[in-house]
Amino acid sequence: MRIAVVGAGRIGAHHAAVVTALDGVGQVVVADADHERAAAVAERVGARTAPSPEAVFEGGVDAVVIAATASAHPGLIARAARAGLPAFCEKPVALDVPGTLRALREVDTAGTLLQLGFQRRFDAGFRAAREALRTGRLGRVHTIRAVTSDPAPPPPEFLARSGGLIRDCLVHDFDAVRWLTGREVTEVYARGATGGAGAAAFREAGDVDTAAVLLTLDDGTLVTATATRCNGAGYDVRTELSGELDQWVVGLDARTPATSAEPSGPPPPARPWTGFLERFGAAYRAELAAFVRAARGEAPNPCPAREGLHALLVAEACETSRRENRPVRPAAPAEPGPAG
Repeated sequence: MRIAVVGAGRIGAHHAAVVTALDGVGQVVVADADHERAAAVAERVGARTAPSPEAVFEGGVDAVVIAATASAHPGLIARAARAGLPAFCEKPVALDVPGTLRALREVDTAGTLLQLGFQRRFDAGFRAAREALRTGRLGRVHTIRAVTSDPAPPPPEFLARSGGLIRDCLVHDFDAVRWLTGREVTEVYARGATGGAGAAAFREAGDVDTAAVLLTLDDGTLVTATATRCNGAGYDVRTELSGELDQWVVGLDARTPATSAEPSGPPPPARPWTGFLERFGAAYRAELAAFVRAARGEAPNPCPAREGLHALLVAEACETSRRENRPVRPAAPAEPGPAG
């Protein structure tokens, strides 16, 4: 296969290196609005460059990996669909619901494959926990606790285009909870706070550096999900599933950035996780390998892009709840409808 990677930033460079090493991939083309950046990534991973992102849709490739800035995702998804190319896209499909529906409409009309990048679905720990829950090893799950913590705030220019902490970070937890349990979120209550380093930049972007959400699932299960940009101990992603028979924890290992206060507790980690590319490296490789199989028609789409709409609707309800200080029911997902 010949695969184009559009976007040569941090995640795009990582994806280019991964795709280049996958079985069944013969050629990788890297494209970015900054051609010099694309050329540097291509040289590093042994790929070719395209003169522009638009050029990859004019022929010569069999599939596209979209890893550009989030605001560019809808247009690139539409270009891939119109070109008849299967595409993998990092989340989000778009930063808002109307944009997401328009992009999904393009894909539905073209009948092409669009896999969304929710990498936690491919993490070994999350997959083991899902199996344990679905096979009844935990019994009735009454409580789920999710944590997503970045070690330091991103650059101020990123905040303005990220969609905010809830849409950018907690959306992964919303998707993971739906995927783990097979249940839907019926109500949310969210709060946010800003007081850490770079507080002024967060306020200027209308964002918060820390958020906490209470979710109620359609079977009554209660979920707490917290996120912060200011976790100096390291990068921390954990999900605890508490049932009547057992309790499982995803993300609890020798590198979890936490120190036990108990005299008999484990020592603090010598090498705590530093970021998402390190923590989820194996998951990123697994999801891109799955995309190649799906693009070749050898397997079904493991994460249809419509899953992103469900998670986004929960995030939108949380943003409303945070602003208005009240419980909110997520909107029902609308059908994309035909392309205009």
